[in-house]
Amino acid sequence: MKTLSLLTGTAVATALTLPALAETWDMPMAYADSNFHTENGKAFAECVAEGSGGDLEIVVHGGGSLFKGNEILRAIRTGQAPIGERLMSAHQNDDAMYGFDSIPFLASGYDESAKLWEVARPTVEGLLEEQNLVLLYTVPWPPQGIYANKELTSKADMAGVKFRSYNAATARMAELMDAIPVQIEAAELSQALATGVAESFISSGATGYDRKVWEHLSHWYEVNAWLPRNYVMVNKDAWDGLTEGAQTALKDCGAKAAETGTARSIELNDWYKDQLRSNGMTVQKAEGQLRDDMVAIGETMTAEWLEATGEAGQAIVDAFKAQ
Repeated sequence: MKTLSLLTGTAVATALTLPALAETWDMPMAYADSNFHTENGKAFAECVAEGSGGDLEIVVHGGGSLFKGNEILRAIRTGQAPIGERLMSAHQNDDAMYGFDSIPFLASGYDESAKLWEVARPTVEGLLEEQNLVLLYTVPWPPQGIYANKELTSKADMAGVKFRSYNAATARMAELMDAIPVQIEAAELSQALATGVAESFISSGATGYDRKVWEHLSHWYEVNAWLPRNYVMVNKDAWDGLTEGAQTALKDCGAKAAETGTARSIELNDWYKDQLRSNGMTVQKAEGQLRDDMVAIGETMTAEWLEATGEAGQAIVDAFKAQ
């Protein structure tokens, strides 16, 4: 009995002197490791490890390598992954409100995008809470433009063109241009262009640079239609299981990631366009009939979004315009 007591006491003493094991979270992201969103996510993970004193380690999996882009939300919601990043407007089919940042020409620049997010945030956080999710931070993409393999002078030039869509807004835009929408994730875009599955799309200079689209396309038209946001979210059950210190680290590092990620997006905006030019693409503003057609399409899409979201959507637009 004395031997047993001695062994038990030794085991307890040893356990008390051992450091607590760090919790490790896998964080799926849809975009390439070289993309500024993914780079920002990795910096966020490093911040959390340091801020939590090593209690929480986050391993970033870029390029849709752990879960494909369209699988990430469900993976987090069901606890298959405790944290992850997704394009917010990709969930517009679940609730039209998620498309607040894809209303054409409502917020065409970074300052406007920040103001729109400020008024929409409480509503979005409420939607996420209903899905057992906690919002950590969001970062906008640079303004969106149209990629094509020919000169565009009006929407008539898009008739019958296979147009890559990444959310409900881009699919609807394709329909209004008489193009053919095809749903393609960013990680699959290069192959889709190479095989002719897609021939055109609307996105920022970042996507064009990341996917080297100059190998397949010749023109990028600066439309500045909107600035879609990526957001990082946490499964609420996983969140509740953390220590207060780890939660604080996630909040603080999330706030920092929102700030640094947005600054990086702004910094890279013109640089991306320069890279497209230097690789042989024609980069120019959408003007004349093409611009007029895009504005008209935007008006139709805005009316449709407001109809789908009702008073809640109108309140966001009104609050944004009142600032």
